[in-house]
Amino acid sequence: MSHQQIIQTLIEWIDEHIDQPLNIDVVAKKSGYSKWYLQRMFRTITHQTLGEYIRQRRLLLAAVELRTTERPIFDIAMDLGYVSQQTFSRVFRREFDRTPSDYRHPPVGHLPAYRQRRGRLL
Repeated sequence: MSHQQIIQTLIEWIDEHIDQPLNIDVVAKKSGYSKWYLQRMFRTITHQTLGEYIRQRRLLLAAVELRTTERPIFDIAMDLGYVSQQTFSRVFRREFDRTPSDYRHPPVGHLPAYRQRRGRLL
């Protein structure tokens, strides 16, 4: 199995388990590689760190929930593993250039601006 295939398999596994506590230790154990080697391989293939990938996937899930449900922002933040709503809001704003509340209720006629990386929406 090539490195590309290994990383693709891990990405699929991460996406299936994104709602669970995930960090480098958990993913390295799943992969059978050392943390150091896995991070190096992941960054070489995806051009981002494993932590960045997990964070971006969680933020995308949050964005979808904000737009499609009325669940409290606090609940969404906690479900995605953030220790506080404040931390979640800060990270969300950094990624989407607006607060979760502003993202949930955009101005009329405003379409969401997703950041695109390597040909796929995040």
